[in-house]
Amino acid sequence: MKLTTMTQISIDGVVQSNGAPTAEHPNGFERGGWAQGKGDDGTRAFITQTYQRADAFLFGRRTYELFAGSWGAIDQMRAHPIGVALKEAPKYVASTTLTAPRWDDTTVLGGDLAAAISELKEKPGGELQVHGSGTLVRWLLANDLVDEMTLIVIPVIVGLGARLFPDSGPDLALDLVESRVDSKGVTIQVFRPAGRPRYAGA
Repeated sequence: MKLTTMTQISIDGVVQSNGAPTAEHPNGFERGGWAQGKGDDGTRAFITQTYQRADAFLFGRRTYELFAGSWGAIDQMRAHPIGVALKEAPKYVASTTLTAPRWDDTTVLGGDLAAAISELKEKPGGELQVHGSGTLVRWLLANDLVDEMTLIVIPVIVGLGARLFPDSGPDLALDLVESRVDSKGVTIQVFRPAGRPRYAGA
């Protein structure tokens, strides 16, 4: 399987609390929910179709618990095509603290995470998908485990919050595979890692 990621991200790189103000932080995040309702029908269909082609899903612990409490628990969401896709495919969680996953067909990956994910990628199938899970995506990129990355760029500058790419981190060249912009200004960009960038000489 190839490992693919899909991330909703602001113009300034924020990924925190994109769906709801208090989804990730009990004390609230006053600028949360910045991606909610954004994108047109074509973008929503693209997201749904992406979930439907997954052979398995990989999550960080926080995103897994958010999804388990929504897509895995609320009847209306469970019946949605995304909920159905999540129910039918095996789910893996990268966590050293989760001991009792509450969603059926879930496996917790502990120990040597890079080895465990590499083993998953060697299994037959199409895509091992990562949705959300910003901390995990940063780690996967740093460890050269991502085969394809989709960024859904929301036309907003949030101004604060956790960002997908750190201020100081590994560098990575990207090849653009696909790019489109919808009628509401949301951009979908699909990239494949292409080794280290080349820099101009002094």
